[in-house]
Amino acid sequence: MQRMDDKQVRSRPWWRKAALAAGFAAAIALMAAGGVASQGSAIDDARAALERWVEVRKTISQEQRDFTLKKEVLADRIELVERDIESVKAKIEEAKATISETEKKTAELAAENDKLKAEAARKSELVTALERRVGTLLARSPDPIRERVKVLSQRFPADPATTKLSLSERWQNVVGVLNEMNKFQRELVVASEVRTLADGSSAEVATIYLGLGQAYYVNATATVAAIGTSNASGWTWTPANEIAPLVAQVIGIVKGEKVAAFVQLPVKVQ
Repeated sequence: MQRMDDKQVRSRPWWRKAALAAGFAAAIALMAAGGVASQGSAIDDARAALERWVEVRKTISQEQRDFTLKKEVLADRIELVERDIESVKAKIEEAKATISETEKKTAELAAENDKLKAEAARKSELVTALERRVGTLLARSPDPIRERVKVLSQRFPADPATTKLSLSERWQNVVGVLNEMNKFQRELVVASEVRTLADGSSAEVATIYLGLGQAYYVNATATVAAIGTSNASGWTWTPANEIAPLVAQVIGIVKGEKVAAFVQLPVKVQ
């Protein structure tokens, strides 16, 4: 039998080492049995050694099978984990792409928001200027038109910086007032008013407005009349009793109480 050195023995698997050890043990038992004990005892020892050797072989075979099965299971798990890793990597790449796209859209929306804020600020300055100008125009407008747009004009904010009205609501108020004033400018409006006369007394008069800047009034007896003109501080009424019959005639025509005719009235231009 070829003798193995220590390196060859150490390089063998552990289960082969166990088998060799069992074989050596059986051989030694047989030799010992031949020199010391009886033949029957040697056979029994050999049988026992052989049984142990068989048992060791069974154990080795079982461990080999278990090892192979566990190796296959472990390989399957490794493959499954690797697939999961690849799936996670793919999802990470998708998430990165989504994040990049989201950041791009966020930047675009931020830029659009800044643009809208700047536009809103510009329009806010514009509507504030219009509110002031319309308010100034209303101050010198006739009482009937001021009363007509009172609900809208009262909504003009005293302090635009702290108002709770939206920009669109403020635009609507300004446009609404201007529309009514433009309509009034194209009409002949007759109104019943109480005026303070030149002698200091008060009387009910009929007033006809020719748009926003010119008006006439006359008393019920057509003896007292005045010409009204608009200015920065309001309205100025200049007595003109000599035109009282003419004013009364014009008012009668407008109200449909008299036949239409050409009537000349003096006009004061500021």
